[in-house]
Amino acid sequence: MHTVRTCFLAIVLAATVWLSGCQALLPRSPNTATPTATQTSTPAPSATPEPTPSYWQQLQPGLERRTLEVWQDGQYLDSLYILRLEPGYFHFEVAYDPQGLTLENWQSQSGALIVINGGFFRLENETYLPTGLTIIDGVPMGSSYGDFGGMLAISGGIPKLRWLAQQPYDPNEPLRSALQSFPILVKPGGELVFGPEHEDDVQARRSLIAQDQAGRMLLMVAPQGNLTLHQLSTALTESNLEINFAFNLDGGPSSGILLVKPDEVIPALSPLPIVITVHER
Repeated sequence: MHTVRTCFLAIVLAATVWLSGCQALLPRSPNTATPTATQTSTPAPSATPEPTPSYWQQLQPGLERRTLEVWQDGQYLDSLYILRLEPGYFHFEVAYDPQGLTLENWQSQSGALIVINGGFFRLENETYLPTGLTIIDGVPMGSSYGDFGGMLAISGGIPKLRWLAQQPYDPNEPLRSALQSFPILVKPGGELVFGPEHEDDVQARRSLIAQDQAGRMLLMVAPQGNLTLHQLSTALTESNLEINFAFNLDGGPSSGILLVKPDEVIPALSPLPIVITVHER
């Protein structure tokens, strides 16, 4: 049986430092160089922020932060860094760059409060292309996924999540921004998707987007690379996050999130051609 409990996520001075099993969160560096499509950059620490609490901490109206430790059979696995947002306070967008950028470069270009990695992509002729449907400024790219996928649909900056099995994409929808990704981690209503029978023992860094029963958006990253999809799906449904629906974003080396106020980042380990940005209204 999997159990989930909350803890403090250690925030320390070095990206490789570990404290009580939690990966470090780094303050952002103001002088991060722009990478090429084959380069990555790790921001240099500058000061030690306060530890992230295991309860909801309000950072500003409509924005809260906490961490969630995931345990299995008495063994610590990973910590989810979580930002919870009231959609009415913020403007959501999906952004795309065919060469890929770091989180810092994305933030610098967009002026966003939050940047998190987006959906899956492929490399073709030295250009990153979305695989699932991605809509930028009303222009669609990629192909719509089937029942196994989820969709972030943004209208007027307001985000909505949906399961494509229940509400497939309609090309006539007037959407300015959208992205699709997979797999579904929590079905609508808070239903577990990956039960023990689906355990494949594949561990990876994970990132995901979710919506809770109150309609709030949750952005999450598990940076240590120790969670399977079964363990993550179970952790979400057994937690007290009250998640209604959640789906996986492009994990592995793409997993990363950046917050401006306060300055914190879990660096992605590869360039990011697709991101979700959140702006203050």
